[in-house]
Amino acid sequence: MAAAKGNRVRIIGGRWRSRILRFPPSAQLRPTPDRVRETLFNWLGQRLDGLACLDLFAGSGALGFEALSRGASGVVMVESDRAIAAALRESAKLLEAEPQVLVRDAMGYLAQAGETFDLVFVDPPYASGLAERALAALGPRLSPGARVYAESDRRLEPPEGWRALREDRAGAVRYALYEARP
Repeated sequence: MAAAKGNRVRIIGGRWRSRILRFPPSAQLRPTPDRVRETLFNWLGQRLDGLACLDLFAGSGALGFEALSRGASGVVMVESDRAIAAALRESAKLLEAEPQVLVRDAMGYLAQAGETFDLVFVDPPYASGLAERALAALGPRLSPGARVYAESDRRLEPPEGWRALREDRAGAVRYALYEARP
């Protein structure tokens, strides 16, 4: 897969540590920086053994592949852009990973009844308003005690009854880990 040098991200931990993921250029794609991912996975614990994960707005796949690298039992990656979804499948082949990659609108996916998740990553394009909408729609897709990571260009208000476990900022990036109570 041909990608410019800047269109890549490194897995920072687990069995695929230091492996590079490549993705096509896209104005909407903004992978979670290494420093932020490192903080997130320190918050979550280095091992995610047995957790079912959802990577909404998957983009580069950095969060979903990082979860698989750290032992998650499965990851569903939802990405609306076909070229980016194809790059996710190519990365999966190179890693010999088996995420479920869906070419779908994230909000449409959440509106459908389906499996529930222990950990969800919500990292939509900034200024799209999708982060708040996704958080509000997640309830039926969450297992008891599920945790939700959200990233935005501003502080997000979680749905009523959710508890912020951790919050931080790195430059323009605001991110938080919530315990969701559906």
